[in-house]
Amino acid sequence: MERQTFASPPKRVALFVTCMVDMIYPQVGIATVDLLEEQGVQVVFPEDQTCCGQPAFNAGYHEEAARMAHHFLDVFYPLVAQQTVEAIVAPSGSCVTMTSHFYAHLLQDPRYRQQAEHLSRVTFELTEFLVDVLHVSHLEARSDGKVAYHACCHLLRELGVDRQPRQLLANSPLDLADMEGSTECCGFGGLFAVKNEPISTAMGNAKLNYIQASGADQVVMCDVSCMTHLQGLMQRQQRPCQARHIAEVLAQRQAGSRPREAAGDRAPQAPEEPDVPRRWQDIASD
Repeated sequence: MERQTFASPPKRVALFVTCMVDMIYPQVGIATVDLLEEQGVQVVFPEDQTCCGQPAFNAGYHEEAARMAHHFLDVFYPLVAQQTVEAIVAPSGSCVTMTSHFYAHLLQDPRYRQQAEHLSRVTFELTEFLVDVLHVSHLEARSDGKVAYHACCHLLRELGVDRQPRQLLANSPLDLADMEGSTECCGFGGLFAVKNEPISTAMGNAKLNYIQASGADQVVMCDVSCMTHLQGLMQRQQRPCQARHIAEVLAQRQAGSRPREAAGDRAPQAPEEPDVPRRWQDIASD
């Protein structure tokens, strides 16, 4: 997949927040915005965005998934085509894979296929965007305890993104644990965990054993879906470790601190287009 190159770092992007972040882990979305704004990037939040269609697509409901893909393109393509934003950023390798790789196989309408191909060049997973587009090499991230990294499958195997999150973690003042099996699947796999629960659990438990052997207090990753799977297993087994999204860890600036969670905590922002909603806290406060 060919990526667009930028003569200068983008100054305005659209946040593709993903379903699970929007509905279950808003703090991950807020941490994502914090990281981008820290680099001088203005973040536009398209309020009409919904699911990209990945669950339906993986379940074989391609007609339903195509309707969701059409809506995704109806929301995001005009922002890029009209140069309201220069790129789209998401805190999920899985969802970026869906929009960047699988839309081309899913969509039949030539107009939508062309739009999908265009967006695939300017849609980035968060750590990929920070390192490869914004050329971020160092963040003052801090966290209590030792931190291990788990490479989520779509991010690693479909997008080929692995160097970027590891670089951001390694170049931050974190106590990193060298974890064996960091690239092995955790067993979630979306519907795989539902339809093949015993195998999924066994794979998850193998990953937990790797985490425990590393001595890590936290295992971080770039997808909240895998994070949910591992955190659930840890809680049920009362394992002394926590699964976290990498955006939350990278956005921390003091040991024990958390990403900003309230609109009132934000630093002042530059003026924006009045008709372009930016992020959900702003919309709620209008």
